Amino acid sequence: MQAIIPRYEFRAFAQNFGLAEEKMRKLSKLDKFRESSEIYILSLSNNENNVKIRYDTLDIKVWVKEEKGLQQWKPRIQAVFPVKMEVLRDDVFPALGTAGPEFNRSEYTLAQFLEDILTPHPQLVLARVFKRRFGYTIKGCIGEIAELLINGAAIQTMALESADIEAVLKVKQMLGLHEYENVNYLLAIKRILSMEPLGD
Repeated sequence: MQAIIPRYEFRAFAQNFGLAEEKMRKLSKLDKFRESSEIYILSLSNNENNVKIRYDTLDIKVWVKEEKGLQQWKPRIQAVFPVKMEVLRDDVFPALGTAGPEFNRSEYTLAQFLEDILTPHPQLVLARVFKRRFGYTIKGCIGEIAELLINGAAIQTMALESADIEAVLKVKQMLGLHEYENVNYLLAIKRILSMEPLGD
């Protein structure tokens, strides 16, 4: 199996990116268009592991490091529902940094996981996120503009990703994104839900 190379990421959130968005669309043709409805699982004690559900799949990405103002993330697991109880107990709840409940099933469907485990848990918050994503390729970097609804709140995000840190920094400068704060999904959603203070 080929080793996964963690990518460096720059991501910003705003109501409108104006000239930066225009530049991205001019520098590359549209490569991909995707829509998805996702559920982010949040806890006050976790700011380093991105835990979400997308396309009936439980997905965990872990923060690796920050370098030159960019963040590096690495996939940890992807598990398609129904998911074994051991995965929830040994992977999901440790990633969330909170104690797991008593498990009464050997495996859980998505509906059972939401209704029996997540919704009643006093230390967890669910964010339902609809994404309309437009993908581009600029100088070898994966570029993205996305329109989001986060528990009904509308916002946009722009992102650049590559295993080559210098490539991301170069394209970031080209697009005029150097004045934007680098904010990952986990922190951005927590700010919108008032679980974290807003940035400066």
